[in-house]
Amino acid sequence: MLFWIILLAVIGGLAWIRLAPSDPAVWHVDPKVSADQDLASGVRRRIPGGEAVFAALHRVILETPRTEVLAGTPDEGRVTYITRSQWMGFPDYTTVQLGEGHLELYARQRFGQSDLGVNRTRVEGWLGRLGAAE
Repeated sequence: MLFWIILLAVIGGLAWIRLAPSDPAVWHVDPKVSADQDLASGVRRRIPGGEAVFAALHRVILETPRTEVLAGTPDEGRVTYITRSQWMGFPDYTTVQLGEGHLELYARQRFGQSDLGVNRTRVEGWLGRLGAAE
């Protein structure tokens, strides 16, 4: 009986990770990036660029598997994306905002204490592909 209770709790937890609603009021916020930072739960980057770079980065990000827009558009000057891990479906949120002559990127996890560098690797990959496309 205890086995079934534990199994049900694990399945319920996994279902919550996959199905928990993502509130744009919580995640679609100003990234407030003043300098590049590597954090335990994510990464902040500030790169030079304007509307054309934002549009190109938007295309690169949407080519990433399991990534979709949570809120915003490049025309509005801010977009927040959700990227889910392949096996467990853990959501990571990345907000990109257009500033005066630069873009601010803030990628962070929702669950857990550390993202094990996943967001840094993803963002650096996007920026690498963006640089190769230019």
